[in-house]
Amino acid sequence: MLVSQLALICSLPLFGWLNPKTDLSMITTIALIVAFFSASQDIAIDAFRRELLKDEEQGLGNVVHVNAYKIAGLIPGSLSLILADHVSWQWVYFITALFMLPGLFLTLIIREPHVTNETPRTLKQAVIDPFMEFIGRKGWVNALSILAFIFFYKLGDSMAISLSTPFYLDLGYSKTEIGVIAKNAGLWPNVFGGIAGGIWMVKIGVNRALWVFGVLQALVILGFAWLATAGHNLGGLAAIIGAEAFGVGLGTAAFVAFTANTTHPGYAATQFALFTSLAATPRTLANSITGFLVEGGDLVVAGTPLFHIEALGWERFFWLCFIAATPGMLLLFKVAPWDGESVDSMGKR
Repeated sequence: MLVSQLALICSLPLFGWLNPKTDLSMITTIALIVAFFSASQDIAIDAFRRELLKDEEQGLGNVVHVNAYKIAGLIPGSLSLILADHVSWQWVYFITALFMLPGLFLTLIIREPHVTNETPRTLKQAVIDPFMEFIGRKGWVNALSILAFIFFYKLGDSMAISLSTPFYLDLGYSKTEIGVIAKNAGLWPNVFGGIAGGIWMVKIGVNRALWVFGVLQALVILGFAWLATAGHNLGGLAAIIGAEAFGVGLGTAAFVAFTANTTHPGYAATQFALFTSLAATPRTLANSITGFLVEGGDLVVAGTPLFHIEALGWERFFWLCFIAATPGMLLLFKVAPWDGESVDSMGKR
């Protein structure tokens, strides 16, 4: 964690000194560096949490982690946008990077959790053995079904929020309005949704929580389709974002608990790396293609146009996001049937 945090503190301010029109290749390089060390930090934190918490603590413990992550998102998601209306981007990125310091300080003072497994000494022990343990424990069919579920469960939501800021700007909202209203209206319902989801999950179990919360998470995406036709409406913006964030908070609580329970404590780092990478892949793909889906254009690879994409516009785009949530829900029949047994924060039922 320490290495990744130091790398992020040093690399984030560099964005403020670059111009997207003239320094695109350098921005791309720095973005890759930031993404690598950000993912490395997430993997280390996930492994630390899995090793630190007992099985019966995973559900609510992961809810606390997710909510802390969301609150931390106020810094880049809200404060940075507000600062951008008042100071230069150099100062915005520098101030944002300084918020890494509390985490770095905590990394220096915390102790490693005690685990019974020995530290991996070879690449096989660190990478191959955890993967084979997962396959051996679940079987190939179930393992592949779980991996597909992790990939698809939040695909629709990831697509819907990948262009949220450009969407708000297109509707005529200022950066300050987005920072104050949009981000804060989404944060606290998301936090409350996560807490409610953790408590509700204790009563109904992880399986049923995935079903109920997944349906709600998908339905609230349609609010953005309505917002696309409502124009500049601050009250509607706050209400829709709040509802969507609450639904996502519920879905994330169950999804993270499911992912944590799927790992083996002794192989938490590698298995969490696999699962979190799969879970993050839809967001990465969404960031790369959703702009084309909304505005249309020619898809160009290595200077060669491959095909033309017709513009969907915002309203039809959000309907597509709603449809994209379907595969993950269908996979629940296999990986988490409504009346099937599951391991949740209270043990097996």
